[in-house]
Amino acid sequence: MMPLLDRLRLDPKFMANVAAWEKIPSRSARYADFPKRLDSRLIEALNRRGISSLYTHQADSVEAALRGENLVVVTGTASGKTLCYNLPILQTCLHDSSARALYLFPTKALAQDQAAELSALTSNLQPQISIRIYDGDTSQNQRPAIRREAQLLITNPDMLHTGVLPHHTKWSELFANLRWVVLDELHTYRGVFGSHVANVIRRLKRICKFYGSDPQFICASATIANPKELAEKLLEAPVTLVSNDGSPRAEKHFILYNPPLIDPALGLRRSYTLESKEIAAQFIGDGVQTVVFGRARATVEVLLGYVRDAAEKFQIDPKAIRGYRGGYLPNERREIERGLRDGSVRGVVATNALELGVDIGQLGAAVIAGYPGSIASLWQQAGRAGRRSETSAVAFVASAAPLDQYIALHPRYIFESSPEHALINPDNLAILLSHVRCAAFELPFEEGETFGEAGEALLEILEESGEVHESGGTATWVGDSYPAEAVSLRTSGDDRVVIQDVTDGKPVVIGEVDSVRAPIHVHTGAVYLHEGRQYLVAELKWDERIATVTATEADYYTQASESATLEVLDVTDADERGPARKAHGTALVTSQASGYRKVKRYTHETVGFGEIDLPPREFQTTAYWLWIAPEIAEQLMDEGVLLRPNDYGPNWEAQRNAARARDNFRCQQCNAVEPRDGPQHHVHHLRPFREFGYVRGENENYKLANELDNLMTLCPSCHRQVESANRAKSALGGLAHALGNLAPLYLMCDPRDLSNLVESKSKETGGPTITFYDGVPEGIGLSGRLYELHDELLRGALELVRDCPCSDGCPACIGPVGADGGESKALTVRLVDALMR
Repeated sequence: MMPLLDRLRLDPKFMANVAAWEKIPSRSARYADFPKRLDSRLIEALNRRGISSLYTHQADSVEAALRGENLVVVTGTASGKTLCYNLPILQTCLHDSSARALYLFPTKALAQDQAAELSALTSNLQPQISIRIYDGDTSQNQRPAIRREAQLLITNPDMLHTGVLPHHTKWSELFANLRWVVLDELHTYRGVFGSHVANVIRRLKRICKFYGSDPQFICASATIANPKELAEKLLEAPVTLVSNDGSPRAEKHFILYNPPLIDPALGLRRSYTLESKEIAAQFIGDGVQTVVFGRARATVEVLLGYVRDAAEKFQIDPKAIRGYRGGYLPNERREIERGLRDGSVRGVVATNALELGVDIGQLGAAVIAGYPGSIASLWQQAGRAGRRSETSAVAFVASAAPLDQYIALHPRYIFESSPEHALINPDNLAILLSHVRCAAFELPFEEGETFGEAGEALLEILEESGEVHESGGTATWVGDSYPAEAVSLRTSGDDRVVIQDVTDGKPVVIGEVDSVRAPIHVHTGAVYLHEGRQYLVAELKWDERIATVTATEADYYTQASESATLEVLDVTDADERGPARKAHGTALVTSQASGYRKVKRYTHETVGFGEIDLPPREFQTTAYWLWIAPEIAEQLMDEGVLLRPNDYGPNWEAQRNAARARDNFRCQQCNAVEPRDGPQHHVHHLRPFREFGYVRGENENYKLANELDNLMTLCPSCHRQVESANRAKSALGGLAHALGNLAPLYLMCDPRDLSNLVESKSKETGGPTITFYDGVPEGIGLSGRLYELHDELLRGALELVRDCPCSDGCPACIGPVGADGGESKALTVRLVDALMR
């Protein structure tokens, strides 16, 4: 590793693009004696494995657990967190053969790893402790024995939700004697998934109470800003935080690489995927086993093709480079994991599915292609390199996205403490209603029993719908369905789209995607990528939730776009003081996947467009909006910082409708048809309206501007692209671009979980307004947190735009600007300055 790192340091072309090179020094271990209450048999078992003492955080955790406290352990990757929960649990089982423990891991792969670890630790213990895995891969004939015999049951939240809690009578031995519950990788229980899991925990505790048990919980997490708060919200119980990491750390080189500028004035950089490919190829070609992380499934599949092509130059078999992501079938993932451990897989290109603690052997390097969405995920991915080696390297390759560029300009956000909060909302009405149904199916609700904030009201709704019957103060499930089966913990929707390969005539399932993302990823005409292989989506059968695909050799991939409209329904809180005003409340969102682009591989040029014909999606969610005080907005318009809303003249509506009818209500860019029940298409002026100099009451220049020859119909998505390319970016749009791309830094969310809307004159506020809303029905707390972070977000946006090295604005700060971008960047800085006074 060191010879390669030295060569990179001496390469002036490479170093010219290095924004930061941090050598994270090795750290000696800090040890503590075994707790006095720890059973001697466990100490002997540890000694046999070469462990003569515990790290400080392990000792602290064991002592707190043995005192009867709920815990959350927050330490670095490969710091031995498993002993923090294994030792107190094994001690209980050694002293009480009837005691039971439940281990919950977010993935099956982690469950397999931990079962192997536990088996190795307990192999010589007497009496023997039964350790069993129970998940979707467990055969039916094994399940009765597992229910009878398992002392330590290892599963995942999904299986607990659908396969254990609804059948609790078969698990009476477990629930009557349940002493411990482990929640590993706690930081993954955020957003929709975490909100669902919090309700699964509510159901678990409710069933435990019915059987007379009251288990302790031990949670383990990567570093986040609020581990104690998150654990207490998940468990609805007090939790002790253990964060004094005593584990040793090998030397790690962390390289923050910013691709070279192609156009310094516009801030355009070389593709981060191509740069990631080049860096990964150098590591792999030098014999360093390497993992490359991409942010999305499509990115991973494109990168996989790039890295395989580059590997051939080093005479490496392309089959030794594999992909790894959700949607691959279980046997494919297990095969790849084995190949990483035995060395037959030289490199792997993965989504965050591989960032968790699956044992994948001695990786020497990690290349992170674009910011993964949170500092916690960034360090988890970086931790996959050097888990067992002396020196390791991590290259984080920044994309042109504003958040990536902000981090490249301000590396402190990587190397200092994380500002991120993991957010959940267990009382999201849609999610809560699903679990009230499940809980009622499992056990009748007694009078006065609580289940979330709105549980009682939701039971009344279920009673009205005939799913629950109330008699004598007891609400009993009488519905025909098995509710848990219809509820997915991983998405806000309850169903998934199955992907079938019909190339050879006989359908073969090759993957799946949730129904929320299906219109974007597997619409008719999409190129679906799987394990480096390309498939063309022949048809998305929306009602049947089936996408049929055929193998293809297309030299392009597809990118779909969605448009949305928003209507504020209710204001929860507002602050109308100062220049930048803010509010938080509920809103109705209508979203529509309207069209897609065909993008050529390598050159990334657009080679065609296509239409998506699917129904719109309507949902209620939470929103945060900031607007400019009327007097400040008027002043900024007078100064030319803000654009006044166009007055298109008295004939505008008639001409607009005439243009849409002439164009057959189709987008003239991507051919998307205007949805019957969704938002109307926009009408765009080919020559900007402002150039005609119309002034109401003084001239009739609007007639020239609104002539049909100067108008074209565009879907909202294409309209945004055309406007960005053809005219200067407004200061308001620049601020929205910066805020929208900074928000994930504070929220620890996927950027796709949050959307924004920019209006020069909002129906709600009457003035220039930027609205952010949760992309999940009923919301999960993202917009509410942004409302609280209002001032911090504005400060961050000012830093991002002011410190960007471009001259007039670029995609990394205020978004794309046209050739006449002019003072867009300076105007955005002036706008933020005015709002922060």
